Amino acid sequence: MATKFSKETYLYWYELMLLLRRFEEKTGQLYGMQKIRGFCHLYIGQEAVAAGCMTATNPEDKFITAYRDHALAIAKGVSAKSCMAELYGKATGCSKGKGGSMHFFGVDVGFFGGHGIVGAQIGTGAGLAFAEHYKNTNNVVLCFFGDGASRQGMLHETFNMAMLWKLPVVFICENNNYAMGTSVARTSNVMDLYKLADAYDMPADSVDGMSPEDVHNAILRAVNRAREKGGPTLLEVKTYRYKGHSMSDPQKYRTKEEVEEYKEKDPIDHVLKVLKEEYKVTDEEIEVMNDRVKAQVAESVQFAEESPWPSDDELLKDVYKQVDYPFITD
Repeated sequence: MATKFSKETYLYWYELMLLLRRFEEKTGQLYGMQKIRGFCHLYIGQEAVAAGCMTATNPEDKFITAYRDHALAIAKGVSAKSCMAELYGKATGCSKGKGGSMHFFGVDVGFFGGHGIVGAQIGTGAGLAFAEHYKNTNNVVLCFFGDGASRQGMLHETFNMAMLWKLPVVFICENNNYAMGTSVARTSNVMDLYKLADAYDMPADSVDGMSPEDVHNAILRAVNRAREKGGPTLLEVKTYRYKGHSMSDPQKYRTKEEVEEYKEKDPIDHVLKVLKEEYKVTDEEIEVMNDRVKAQVAESVQFAEESPWPSDDELLKDVYKQVDYPFITD
């Protein structure tokens, strides 16, 4: 097999995906212990999407996504410590403990959030791209959303404006087959979701989301087009989540056999195989990375445990209000 990517790239992909996997596994465990509360949506199985996007973009590019946001935030550069603290609701969290699982932010590293309203980030992502276009930068926005959001009106309004203004945005539909517990086949007449772009003459493609190589190549083509003022692209990245939609999901809508079938395509196992067979990376070298990831996750938990809760005076901070609003009185 001819390897198209360097050893360094595969090492980066392996350690990053392993960190995302172990962080999410620990998150699930802590949720079961009631250390983490509220809504919680894990990314386990979809790590190749984050990995391929990172190697195909520049640090100055912006990411924005939905509420399944832990992994993309960490990949973009939000520290695992501040992410775990946010899950705990602690003051040291990346959103000061006020956002929780669905609302990670790291504006300093170009991560503009997880968003809870289905499809809302699609319009906001185009807005971020308009800002880059207006300021005449060379930056591109990656706007992630799930297959369920492709049925939202926001998507169609945004696609029209993004194409009209040729905004530097890559729309990435992370199609993991199920919007909550409902399959695409039950909710969409269009099964190939990338074809939704046809109505707007937007370039589009279908991508194997279990392959960091394929994700990288597709994203690189799209961001290069955007940097060359060619406008937006829609990529339907076909991936799969091994866990439920959220921690409260009993997963009765799919079979165990289907889940196991996708696990056979696991991107971490694939990259590990390339490292061992193509680049002769030793078990000892792999173990060093495994230990490093294990320590990083453990440190994030310790940091969250030892961090303070937000103080009472934080309650009304970061809340925008009209001081003279006439309809509420003391």
